Order: sequence, then structure tokens, then C-alpha cells
Amino acid sequence: MHVHILGIAGTFMGGIAAIAKAAGFHVTGSDLNVYPPMSTQLTALGIDFVQGYGADQLNLRPDIVVVGNALSRGSPVVEAMLDRGMPYTSGPLWLAEQVLKDRHVLAVAGTHGKTTTSSMLTWILEHAGLDPGFLIGGVPTNFDCTARLGSSPYFVIEADEYDTAFFDKRAKFVHYRPRTAILNNLEYDHADIYPDVASIRRQFNQLLRTVPSAGRLIVNGDDEELATTLEMGCWTPCETFGAPRDHTALGGPLQGSAAPGGATRGSAGQGVADWTARDEGGESARFSVLLHGKVVADVEWDLLGKHNVLNALAAIAAAAHVGVTPERSARALREFRGVKRRMEIRGVVAGVTLYDDFAHHPTAIETTLQGLRARVGAARIIAVLEPRSNTMKLGVHRDQLAPALALADRAWFLNSADLGWDLPGAVNSLGARAGFVRSVDALVQSLADDAQAGDHILVMSNGGFGGLHDKLLAELRRRAAARAAAAGGETAGRGGGLE
Repeated sequence: MHVHILGIAGTFMGGIAAIAKAAGFHVTGSDLNVYPPMSTQLTALGIDFVQGYGADQLNLRPDIVVVGNALSRGSPVVEAMLDRGMPYTSGPLWLAEQVLKDRHVLAVAGTHGKTTTSSMLTWILEHAGLDPGFLIGGVPTNFDCTARLGSSPYFVIEADEYDTAFFDKRAKFVHYRPRTAILNNLEYDHADIYPDVASIRRQFNQLLRTVPSAGRLIVNGDDEELATTLEMGCWTPCETFGAPRDHTALGGPLQGSAAPGGATRGSAGQGVADWTARDEGGESARFSVLLHGKVVADVEWDLLGKHNVLNALAAIAAAAHVGVTPERSARALREFRGVKRRMEIRGVVAGVTLYDDFAHHPTAIETTLQGLRARVGAARIIAVLEPRSNTMKLGVHRDQLAPALALADRAWFLNSADLGWDLPGAVNSLGARAGFVRSVDALVQSLADDAQAGDHILVMSNGGFGGLHDKLLAELRRRAAARAAAAGGETAGRGGGLE
């Protein structure tokens, strides 16, 4: 069967392409811009692709066209596909019908932490010898790929709430029908498609309606929006994870109707969570995992931040649902190497450490800074932000930006001319700590002027940021070499005068 994928260079659709190829389908595709690393990945897989969305690509006569959500009416290939009456479907629905229908799907949903938690869970199952399939919106370093078909019944998927396709405006995750579902958190995002948080909450409740009563929900017990979502209807046993809290202060144990296996339904936001953690070493580098107040495992790892401890609890709880013991999960997490573009160190030059992170929502920006501050102590942190997401461009979170950056010593912004709102005015409470530039090249020079030995530069964007990371590292190296050469010349000059 010949599958032609529109939008094949995206992480999600590229993952579908890899899975379809592994499953024995003939795969081709197209995108507006296919460049490394996706172009090299597709070539290595033997997948032919074309640049652009011209109608002539349909002369390949595929059996079905899989349409990515970047495509819309008016695109020549979409109009030709409809005019010719060709079979078409969305990426999520194709995946559900061709791959997931016979698998035990473990879905990870939430505004934040989906990629990292999915990667942790996949690695736990892999470490346990279960050979899971997976499709993740980032690159887990333990695998160095975003998707795999796998040979076992288990399939881990990052369950995105973004809409499915131009002809299906439901959230992607309603197609996956998981048996194990993690709900990490719920905040307002994707302002280009959702008018308010209530509309996102309804989509999350649609996801709950697809999880069987023989399944399991793993829910952040500290998230009030998720608690409200569960109150809208929940038919599945629910376990919660969260920070340990005092039973007495909260008026007793968890409330909620009894569910099979002793779990609770609708218990998020109430009482002490089922799965909690106790910090054993500071900076969340070592922590104990507790189930109903009893230590069941100990984790020691290199990840930063309390948010990653919560991600780990969710992954451990989900793995337990498919038979992996918490202690075995903890052993796996000791070898977990993180996810590319999640606090990834891109280089260290002249004592300046440069990080790359995908954070683009104020909550993610704040938690990322908290994790870095816990690791570096009083060292200077320079935060660099590109307001690139559709929600950021609409200015929805502009009032939350300055508070989110409170832990940074300096904050630099790429203030693009097409942003459409007053960025300097929105963050004026940062005062002299904030800097604004119009271009990536100007930002490189400003950061290089600002940086000092011992600094930590945290670059945050959900895109490539115009190659800022490599350009800045190159400029820092150039200046370090120039300083070394100048110092060498001065030394030689002084030495010559003494002879």
C-alpha cells in the first residue's frame, strides 16, 4: 500500500513516516522545507520526498494521502486531492487504524512535560525488555530517534491536544484510545485554535471518554484544572501523583468514589497523592518514590528540577500499570539521559555554558529557570527568549512573561517587527535586566558582549531560533581566541623588553 504524507518533515508526521516504512508500507511525502536532520533521516529510511505542495505530486497515485495539520484549504495539493476524489486521512487517524488498534497504548497528555515524560516511560519499558513502539515529539537521547514501530504490545505516544487536520478540528489525542493515560497538567495554550481553557478542558474530557474502565489514569493530583476535568466525567480507575503533603492539614485522606483495584475516581486536587517523592539529596538529584506513603524505590539521576521529579512519578506509575515494578523503573531512570532541546548543553566556551530548551509557555519558562537555578546556585543566568509560538505571537501570555523570568539575572528578547504587541512594555518590570534586539545576528553580538566567565545562557524557543546557538558559540570562540592572541602578544612584548 502506497502512503503519501503531506507535511512529512514535521516531527509527528516524520515519525508516522518512519513507523509506516517499518510496517511495510511504501511511503513518500512532501513538505515546504525538508532539510537536515529530517531530510537525512528520510533518505536513510529510503523514503522519497518532494519540496513544496504542488498538485503534480499526486501523479504518484498513492493509495491514500495522509494530511498533516499544517495543510489547509487553498493549498494546491489539497485542492487537487479533493477535486480528484482521492482517499485521504489525518496522521492521528491513520496511526490509530493502522498501528495502534491492536496495541496497549500508553498516552502522555498535558500542557507541559509530555515529551520528557513520554521519553522516560519509553526508556523504562525498553530497560525492562519490553521493546515498546513509540512516537514522541522530541528526540530521547537514549534512542536518538523520535519514533519506532516496536515488536511488543506496548506503544507510548505523546498525546498532543493540538487539532488533528483541516477537516477534523478535534484534538489529536482523541484518536489514540489509550489503556494507560497520563494527564500531567492543564493550562491555557494554543490560542490560535482554542478560545479559552474551558475549550481545552472539554477536549481532555473527550480523551477520558476513550479510556476503558479496565484501563488506568495517572493524574497530577495538584492540578485544579484536571480535577475539574475529571468532575465532568471519569469512568476509569485513577491514581494521582504529586508533592507530598500533610494529611491532617488537608482534612484526611483522599476523597472520591471507589474504583476497581483500590484506586480513586476524580481525586485530583484532593488530599495527598498516591505517588509522591521525597528529596534525599537536594536539587532533586536523589529522591525516594513513595506509594501511599511507603518508599518503593530510590532514584539518582542527572536531571534538573522538581518538575522532572513529577514527570518521573507519572512515568513510574504508568509503567507499574503494565507490570514494571517501581524499583525496576528507578534503575532505568538512573540511566535516562534526557531529551534533546530540554536543558541540553550545547557548548561551554571560556567558562560560559550555553543551554538549549524548548520552553515557550510562561509556566515552562519558570520551571526551567527554577531547575537551572537549583543547579547553579548564585551563578549568573542569562535567559534568552524568542516569542515564537502562535500563542505568544497573539500576546496571550504577555502579562506572565516578566514573573516567569524572575529568577534570571538578565533577559534578552528577540523582538521581531511582526510580533504585533509591545514586548518591552509587557516586561517593563524587569527594568535594566531586560534587553531587546530585532535580529538574531544583533542578539549574538549583544549576548557575546554581555557574557562573562561563569555565566549560564539559557536559550528558550520552540523553533530553531535562526541558528542562534551555533552562531553564539562561534562568536564566543572567536572572541576567546582573540583575547588569547592579544594576551600572548603582550607577554611576548614584555618578554622582549626584558632581554
